Amino acid sequence: MEGIGQPPAQADDLRGERMRTPDEVAAMERLRALGWGTRRISRELGIARNTVRRYLAEGGWSRCRMPERAKALDGLAGWLAERFRRHAGNADVVRQELVSERGIAVSLRTVERAVVPLRQALAAEARATVRFETPPGRQLQIDFGERRVEIAGEWVRVHFFVATLGYSRRVHVRAFAHERQESWFAGLESAFAAFGGVPEEVLLDNARALVERHDAATREVVFNPRLHAFARYWGFRPRACAPYRARTKGKDESGVKYVTRNALAGQSFASFAALEAHLEAWTREVADVREHGTTGEAPGVRFARDEATALRPVAGRPPFAQTRELIRVVSADCSVEVDTNSYSVPWRLLGERVRVAVTGDMLRVSHAGAEVAVHALRRGRKERAVEAAHFAGVTGGPRIAQPTPSTEVAASLLRPLAEYEAVAGGAW
Repeated sequence: MEGIGQPPAQADDLRGERMRTPDEVAAMERLRALGWGTRRISRELGIARNTVRRYLAEGGWSRCRMPERAKALDGLAGWLAERFRRHAGNADVVRQELVSERGIAVSLRTVERAVVPLRQALAAEARATVRFETPPGRQLQIDFGERRVEIAGEWVRVHFFVATLGYSRRVHVRAFAHERQESWFAGLESAFAAFGGVPEEVLLDNARALVERHDAATREVVFNPRLHAFARYWGFRPRACAPYRARTKGKDESGVKYVTRNALAGQSFASFAALEAHLEAWTREVADVREHGTTGEAPGVRFARDEATALRPVAGRPPFAQTRELIRVVSADCSVEVDTNSYSVPWRLLGERVRVAVTGDMLRVSHAGAEVAVHALRRGRKERAVEAAHFAGVTGGPRIAQPTPSTEVAASLLRPLAEYEAVAGGAW
């Protein structure tokens, strides 16, 4: 009897309504066609009366529909696409910016699910790179790479400027201690000198030292004013590759990898100068003569035959005046430090503030408007430039002698005795 124990309908309600099978719903409809009421059908089939009513009202079986809930990332498809491309497919960085910029805290897995189609498109784009070729003398691609190199027994992070001619694939390499604007300019001028001419345009990445703003959507580029002046001086047109798409500068990207993996593999150097000499020899004896995988020719041969005469000659043009001015305090060893290297100054300026100007390959130090020291700029790290004249008069070995108090009195403080007599009312 149904009165013994808990009725099926009540048990069904306690468990929570579950989805009924098509056969159960068909049985409800057959019994209803026979004139049975919902209470009798419920008792006969052991199904809650409200469930019977709902299925009969719907006119048959249907799959249970889950209510659609608003998602945290709804309406952000465009923002997610732009940020995902900007960060080269790094979903975790996108998640962090969702919190900091949008105030939306979601799990990394949520972001990864949202960007699945974006990741697939990014991977397809990377595989489907269209190679483009430029005519002789048209384009030079430049970039920086970095690698830790053993120099004088110490592991040092070195920045490598690599310039690649678009047609011949000839490369030029320079080593620097940093990637500041003067390094970019020095690398370019060195490339112009090595190639014997200037191309029509220079394609560069969106480095902060060169590009102030590059809108990914409108492709509007704002170059640094000094880059404009530098380009006008040498007569080339600067171009910036599309943001977050460095593959548009693929020839030089390959050149950077080639340098770091081939020229530096297993190498150590006695000094920074030795590193520079090795790069020059490697470029001449290896890079220029090997058969290029794309062109099938040696870059040096292809350059000499087709591209050397297509470049605009430099005609002995002096370097672009690139000056960097700094303020330094003379340290206890009578020197000033610039880019980890130290340069001596006269010992009498110990503890004084001096002005340092870096122009091209020269470093000049001035104090109170007068030039007090001139040195050739050091390109390595932790090197020391010393001029013996700066320590003239220093005694006691490494101890720095203090200046002898001067017995001279400034002329402005000396007055004729007659002036004092006039103030005092006459002579004594």
